[in-house]
Amino acid sequence: MSTPAGVTERLTSLVGALRAHGIRVGTGETVDAARAVAALGLADRELLREGLAATLLHGTAQRPVFDPVFDLYFPRGVGGPETAAADRDALRERLAAALAANDRALMGRLAAEAVDGFGGYGSSPSSDGWSAHQTLDRLRPQTLLARVRDGVRASGGAPGFTDRLLEDEIRQRIEVFRRMVGAEARRRVAERRGRDEIARRAVAPTADRVDFLFAGRDRLAELRRTVQPLARKLATRLSARRRRAARGSIDLRRTLRGSLSTGGVPMRPVLRRRRPARPELVLLCDVSGSVSGFSDFTMLLVQALNDQFSKVRVFAFVNRLDEVTRLLVHGAADPEGLGARIRSQATLTGWHGSSDYGVALGEFAERYADAVGPRTTVFVLGDARTNMSDPNLPAVRRIAEQARRVHWLNPEARSQWDTGDSAASAYAELVEMHECRNARQLSALVGRLLPV
Repeated sequence: MSTPAGVTERLTSLVGALRAHGIRVGTGETVDAARAVAALGLADRELLREGLAATLLHGTAQRPVFDPVFDLYFPRGVGGPETAAADRDALRERLAAALAANDRALMGRLAAEAVDGFGGYGSSPSSDGWSAHQTLDRLRPQTLLARVRDGVRASGGAPGFTDRLLEDEIRQRIEVFRRMVGAEARRRVAERRGRDEIARRAVAPTADRVDFLFAGRDRLAELRRTVQPLARKLATRLSARRRRAARGSIDLRRTLRGSLSTGGVPMRPVLRRRRPARPELVLLCDVSGSVSGFSDFTMLLVQALNDQFSKVRVFAFVNRLDEVTRLLVHGAADPEGLGARIRSQATLTGWHGSSDYGVALGEFAERYADAVGPRTTVFVLGDARTNMSDPNLPAVRRIAEQARRVHWLNPEARSQWDTGDSAASAYAELVEMHECRNARQLSALVGRLLPV
């Protein structure tokens, strides 16, 4: 069996769009996907979706990117619906019936009618404006929950369901319809502006590529759920580095001396044995404003890697600094509430609520000097924005002189350093500063920079 030429072009474009979003798809997976298309055909679109997902993806976390990209390159249809959209009330009645029956095919047709009738904007005939948000705002499917619940009950279609379980099920169906509306709006725009551009600009990236500073509550919660799998992967990587380091480096003098018995040929290299001790780690975390999501995630990750170090101490600050190691130990059980618990139980602010790196870092250098020694690696987490206050470079220099190494992880883009009240370059002259905007960059940095 072979794949038609037009479908081949769509498949390769889909693969390219997935790669642009950071999903690794190799040649082998692409060939398997082509074979899946040839075997499954195009008649059953949902079967084709699952077949391509099985061949191209490496985990369920990639589905939020794959599904909207698939909808662009293998759309439900082209153009507008065959019939004009009914008035809003009539469309809501039909939608309520479709939700009650969980009729996905009808929900898809209603999504197309809704976008066609309520999602367009712009007065030009060639306008490419189609808005899922505008469509859903006018249709308001979330307000149909009670009507759909009563309809399901009346039809006897929910035996054994409590009201709460039934309402949760209906909410899930409404969410499916909302995604259908989003896919339809993107498809209509893509027909005029090009699928590749919309796939690149209108599809949300995977959670590990979302900037910490712009991640919403849902994305941050999704990231927290990835802490344990990511920690296991990093722990394996750190253990391998530690085993390699334990072998030691070549002792050149002893190797050459031993080569005298073989005529000067170093047949048996002699290694300078190491006796590695587990290093100590200190985190200094800015938990103010939008930076708090980045700090919370990193603290949870380090706590999950706690076994890799002889000692871990964590300090949080806004303009006052306090040790929160004790709070972090219990944070693994309730990662969602970690930030609120730290802000309520630790002393982080003084007479004002704005961040002040100079005061906080100076307080650490004075009160917790014993936390830093020759085996200690210090990580500072924050955007280095001082609110025009003194950055207190002497305190940073003192910390750097005491520690084995100091790394500063900055969640802002490098292009934003030194703009406004940022003192990034001043701090970077004393310690190593790294751009760390998302979870993917963080995992790479942690795997490379953590001591062994």
